[in-house]
Amino acid sequence: MAEPSTLALFAGELRRFRGIAGLSQDGLAQRINFSSALIAKIELCQRRPTRDFAKRCDAVLDTGGLLERIQAVLGPGPMMPWFRQWAVLEREALALRCFELTVIPGLLQTEAYARALLSGGRLFTNAEVEQHVATRMARQEILTGETLPLFTAVIDERVLRQPVGGAEVMGDQLRHIAKLCAEQPRIRVQVVPTSVGAYVGVNGPFVIATLSHGDDVGFLDDQLEGRLIERADEVAAINRIWETIRCEALSYPQSIELIQEVAES
Repeated sequence: MAEPSTLALFAGELRRFRGIAGLSQDGLAQRINFSSALIAKIELCQRRPTRDFAKRCDAVLDTGGLLERIQAVLGPGPMMPWFRQWAVLEREALALRCFELTVIPGLLQTEAYARALLSGGRLFTNAEVEQHVATRMARQEILTGETLPLFTAVIDERVLRQPVGGAEVMGDQLRHIAKLCAEQPRIRVQVVPTSVGAYVGVNGPFVIATLSHGDDVGFLDDQLEGRLIERADEVAAINRIWETIRCEALSYPQSIELIQEVAES
């Protein structure tokens, strides 16, 4: 029960320091380069603040780092018990390699795409959807922070053409990927074209994290839960699968060109 109180504490302190600084929500938004709508949602405890958001507010509002310290207690948000261990490893990784067969990788998803994906099938209430979306957005901090890992994603071309949320949401999602790759040299996305036909990737998605001590760990996700891959023989096997899949993919420039082409179509 402590989490809602901590969220309310962050919201209250943000409002207080914003008032001391004499800034409206719009005024603060312009200073920190976030939307005023997001600030309003955070102050109403409808969205969780990210670390980047807290740091920028601390700098502009001269809080002495208070908001970032509160945000650290909040963490990324509620998540399934079986995913928590992987989320910790994901934050500590020096490199992340992921393969996705059916959806955009979570770390690359836009808010609208994630919401459409989580709303599909009506398995979650609206409140649960918003919680999961906020958690996913908070996880993406690892791709914008100061210690950005080397992130490589290989996705099946079918992912680009699956109209999650409709044409507008999907177009924005693909343009978001192209923009991320253009702005962050440590982010690479490659596409396995449908012309390849059958390949080892059709057996399912996975992620490999390279940790600070050099060891790799893997994560397999399915409809019910995820499984951490730590045994040496299984890690070696998943690394072989990764290399095989990557050999089937288009080059990085070709992949970005295809992503942009599909986005505009």
